[in-house]
Amino acid sequence: MKLFAQGTSLDLSHPHVMGILNVTPDSFSDGGTHNSLLDAVKHANLMINAGATIIDVGGESTRPGAAEVSVEEELQRVIPVVEAIAQRFEVWISVDTSKPEVIRESAKVGAHIINDIRSLSEPGALEAAAETGLPVCLMHMQGNPKTMQEAPKYDDVFAEVNRYFIEQIARCEQAGIAKEKLLLDPGFGFGKNLSHNYSLLARLAEFHHFNLPLLVGMSRKSMIGQLLNVGPSERL
Repeated sequence: MKLFAQGTSLDLSHPHVMGILNVTPDSFSDGGTHNSLLDAVKHANLMINAGATIIDVGGESTRPGAAEVSVEEELQRVIPVVEAIAQRFEVWISVDTSKPEVIRESAKVGAHIINDIRSLSEPGALEAAAETGLPVCLMHMQGNPKTMQEAPKYDDVFAEVNRYFIEQIARCEQAGIAKEKLLLDPGFGFGKNLSHNYSLLARLAEFHHFNLPLLVGMSRKSMIGQLLNVGPSERL
């Protein structure tokens, strides 16, 4: 299995490590530490040297209770960083965004993957992603970042996430995004409590029935901190 974008391919016959580059002042683990272009590029280089083959650039914090940022602010944070990384390194770049403007501009400067926690549900996002032709990661989230951890509830968390993926894959295909361009993220920590997270983790392999790549983001998350009783800096 391979992904194709920007004239390159990513071989998915083995796992890849995604390095997270938050260019935000308020992300829960590293907010404010990579806000300058130089610091962002240095940190990307550090993660690449440590084995990351994908760098995920995010300009809006998605931690519980996070405030939204304007389109203009997110563009100013994200686009120069994506462009700088694309010019300097042979690494795949994903952009963590829900905004159609950021999707389009990121594609123009070298992004390879659209990584949207809202699964292209914002107005115009689905159309923008289809226009770029880039691979898209669809993530499950119950609620929205501001309220998602306020007593999340499921009858069967695996069944509900599985059904969500079925619906979102169909929606993307109807918009002209081929299934082979999709990745799936169960959304650990997004509208799920500790029990939900570990129930999903125990059945993670069952999502392979979609025959699509899985993106699993758990580093530094509270599901690790609550289990081990350690802070974000010790959760890797």
